[in-house]
Amino acid sequence: MKKKYRKLPRNTDYSAYRHPRWWPTWLGIGVMWLVAQLPIRFQWWLGKVVGLLVWKLAKSRRHITEVNIRLCFPELNEQQQAALVRNAFIANGIGLMELGIAWFRDPAKLTGMTRIHGIEHFEKALEAGKGVLLLGGHYSTLDLGGSLVTEYIEADVMQRDHNNPLMNAVMTRARGRRYGTVLGARDLRGLFRSLKKNRAVWYATDQDYGRKDIVFAPFFGIPAGTITATSRIAERSGCKVVPFSHFRRDDKPGYDIYFHPALENFPSGDDLDDATRINAVIEQEIRKAPDQYLWMHRRFKTRPDREDPGFYGRKRKE
Repeated sequence: MKKKYRKLPRNTDYSAYRHPRWWPTWLGIGVMWLVAQLPIRFQWWLGKVVGLLVWKLAKSRRHITEVNIRLCFPELNEQQQAALVRNAFIANGIGLMELGIAWFRDPAKLTGMTRIHGIEHFEKALEAGKGVLLLGGHYSTLDLGGSLVTEYIEADVMQRDHNNPLMNAVMTRARGRRYGTVLGARDLRGLFRSLKKNRAVWYATDQDYGRKDIVFAPFFGIPAGTITATSRIAERSGCKVVPFSHFRRDDKPGYDIYFHPALENFPSGDDLDDATRINAVIEQEIRKAPDQYLWMHRRFKTRPDREDPGFYGRKRKE
C-alpha cells in the first residue's frame, strides 16, 4: 500500500479525497477527532492502554526498542531495561492521543498547565537577526509540544511527509494553523528564506537518514550516523542554533518546554565535533525523561563500516 501512496501527488485540498478508497482513512481521522475531545486525563489513560497493546503485539518494534535501550543504558540491569521499554511504549501511546489534541483542538487551552523554561535564551538568539534553528528531537510529545511552543514564539517547521497523502494533508493543514510556514524536509530554499527573515525554524537531526552526508558521532556512546546539514545551514545563514525540548509531566497532566543557550562557536569547522556536540545536547535532554523518546526508530541502522554486523538482526538497506 505504501508504494501506491508514494505515486500519488501531495495535495492538501480535502476535495481530492472523496473517492471510497479514502473512506477508511477518513474513518480513522474521525476517531482521532472524537478522542481529541475527551478530557485529557482520560486520553492519557487510553494512550497507556494503546501503548501496552502495541508493546504486546508489535514484536518487531519492541525488538528495536529493546536493542536501543540495551545499547544506550548499559548501566541498567535487565529488569530496569525491560521496564524502560514498557514505559516507552506507554509514553508514545499517550503521544498518539496527544496528536489529536495538536491537530484538532486549540493548544492555547493547555497553556495553564504548561511551564516554559529559558525562553530568554531564544529571545537573545533572535536578537542577532540571522534567524534561529530550533534544534529539537523526536520526543513522544512531538506534535503537541511543537504546537504549545507556538503559543509563546513564532516559528516555522520542517516536516517529513506522511506516506498516506490524506493523513499528510490533515497533518500539514493542522501544522499550518500553528506554524507560520510548513516546509518540506528537503526544502532548503524555503528554510533559508525563513532564516533570512529572522524566523525560527523547528529542525530535528536525531534519526538515521542513511549514509549520505553524515559523520559517525557518539550518541549514548554508540557511533551513530549523524547528518552534517546543521553545520552547513548555520555556516551559510549565520543563524543561531538553539536546543529545545518538551516533555510530559509525570505527577499530573502538564508539560514542560525547555530552551537552552544557543550553541557557541557553531559551526566550528569540524563536522565531527559539531555532530558530537549536537548528539550530546539531545542525549542530555532525553535523560530528563528517557521513556519519552522515540526508541522504536532504528537509530543505529547505518554502521561505520558496511561490513559491520547490524544491531537489529536484519540486513541493512543503505
